[in-house]
Amino acid sequence: MKILLLTLGLVIATSAGVTRAHAQNYPWCAAYSGSMAGSSNCGFVSFEQCMETVRGMGGFCDRNTQYVPPPGPHPTPKTR
Repeated sequence: MKILLLTLGLVIATSAGVTRAHAQNYPWCAAYSGSMAGSSNCGFVSFEQCMETVRGMGGFCDRNTQYVPPPGPHPTPKTR
């Protein structure tokens, strides 16, 4: 009985500090070809990061049409 109460207490204490998970939303997607044909991954922060991933295995990168930037001010891109 003591073990059951201890376990229940641990479960309650652990779940009290848990926060909800939020889906990540990134602006670039990789569409793979070759052995991974038909699969995609929309987990890239930059076009360069996406291209480094598909380089060598085949595929292409495109903007994520579902991307929504986080709220708040955003830095303006530097122009040359």
